[in-house]
Amino acid sequence: MAEAALRTVAATGREPGTDPGAPGPEALVDDDFIAAGGHPTHVHVFHQFLYVPLGRIVVTALGRDHELSPSVALWIPAGVPHSARFDPDSLVVAETFEPDRHRLPYTEITSVNVSDAQRQLLLSRMRSSEVTEEDPAVFAVLCSGHRDVLPLPRPTGRAAATVAGELMRNPGDPRTASEWAEGLYTSSTSLRRAFRAETGLAFSEWRTRLRLNHSLHLLAAGHMVSTVAARVGFVSTNGYILAFRRYFGETPGAYVKRSASRTAA
Repeated sequence: MAEAALRTVAATGREPGTDPGAPGPEALVDDDFIAAGGHPTHVHVFHQFLYVPLGRIVVTALGRDHELSPSVALWIPAGVPHSARFDPDSLVVAETFEPDRHRLPYTEITSVNVSDAQRQLLLSRMRSSEVTEEDPAVFAVLCSGHRDVLPLPRPTGRAAATVAGELMRNPGDPRTASEWAEGLYTSSTSLRRAFRAETGLAFSEWRTRLRLNHSLHLLAAGHMVSTVAARVGFVSTNGYILAFRRYFGETPGAYVKRSASRTAA
């Protein structure tokens, strides 16, 4: 994980969110402070896409923790101070991009639910025996996907992974954890424990996040809020609106208007 351009925040004296290219106090460039278990707060002069094909790590920025797993990666824009903690068995893959050549669609650290295409690309670059350079096509693939999605770790055990796969194909499936468990010849308690242990989320929380993420694409396609609520599995439109506001801080209608303004800008 040693990277030549890591810089400590104390050395840069630069506040979060400021232009990483702006002049400031002389910066210390030093790889020695990076340990096997992580590294303290520092700043990159480049954009970084962090992926963890094995294990888990936690990246902390601006007082917020971001947990990375084989299904959740992270974009760290240039100039954003952050630190990291690594699990002992974790494998961390870092793709870096020069901010002068590549512009991110966001300015804050952003979680990415890793798609099959992104996973295949990242693993193929790991297997390559040649030095891999930053590439506009690679950057485009890693930037694909909805920018506002909620982080959604994928379970790995047989039962939970089966349920997750079915729900991803049909988020509106109304079956309860007990009904899923019965069909898989396990107990609802075991299934719920598996979701909690493998994703860090309760089954109901995981399903709600999945449904809300799916609803973002339907809203972007121009569907009415009531139609979206029904298609992703909410019993009522009001229940969908309340859940959407709780996770995204605004109603679906307000979100659609803001997204339209953001796109136009």
